[in-house]
Amino acid sequence: MKKIRAAIVGYGNIGKYTLQALIAAPDFEVAGIVRRSGNENCPAELQGYTVVKDIRELGEVDVAILSTPTRSVEKYAKDILALGINTVDSFDIHSQIVSLRRSLNESAKAGNAVSIISAGWDPGSDSVVRTLLQAIAPKGITYTNFGPGMSMGHTVAVKAIEGVKAALSMTIPVGTGIHRRMVYVEIEDGYNFNQVAEAIKADPYFVNDETHVINVPCVDQLLDMGHGVNLTRKGVSGTTQNQLFEFNMHINNPALTGQVLVCAARATMRQQPGCYTMVEVPVLDLLHGDREELISHLV
Repeated sequence: MKKIRAAIVGYGNIGKYTLQALIAAPDFEVAGIVRRSGNENCPAELQGYTVVKDIRELGEVDVAILSTPTRSVEKYAKDILALGINTVDSFDIHSQIVSLRRSLNESAKAGNAVSIISAGWDPGSDSVVRTLLQAIAPKGITYTNFGPGMSMGHTVAVKAIEGVKAALSMTIPVGTGIHRRMVYVEIEDGYNFNQVAEAIKADPYFVNDETHVINVPCVDQLLDMGHGVNLTRKGVSGTTQNQLFEFNMHINNPALTGQVLVCAARATMRQQPGCYTMVEVPVLDLLHGDREELISHLV
């Protein structure tokens, strides 16, 4: 069986765990890793892999797994889709997913390629759970409660704000889908903490939540990759009231994101050209193995 050749674009926390998931997947091979610095100062675990600055240097690539910050996903995806290479990403600004899907749908079709966007755990695998719960209780309401834990997307957004030396954004569930953001920062010399804090609170990642910014001497002492979610839906099946469903998980944040990205990368090989979210992709397409054997085991 010909293996799927996957490239990792970006090598931060998500990229590291994506590499682990690719190594564990029997139907993938690592085509290489794309880093801004190329093979300069490579981490020890990348010895033996091709590390480049441009994906064009890797030769044949079936799918690029974008482990880049959310706000750079669209640019990277468009460039790579134009090469006829599939892409997956973990874009996590919920309010911008529909517009990104429209944009990358045009690029994917033009490049005769497939893009699966927002393929992390939320948005991503949790989106699939929410969809199923709404299908089996069409009337009702779903609450998504995150944490407590580190939000990678929010943390990256804080780090990009001028004057921030290091950052950690923690998500604290208040209940009924409402969250408090606890943002811990180290400030660069010469910057005013209050001004930096206001810039953080005005960022789209934080503007809709109660956000507290705290100046600390060392962010590293607070880091913990643990996170979690509680999904609760109370609704109506047919005309029967009081149907209650609950889904819980406690996870290592980047490890689960990396695993979902690899599953989505597999699924790109089974779709027609275009851009998709995970709720549009058959869940069986996320799995490796014989289709009938999977059906026999899972159904």
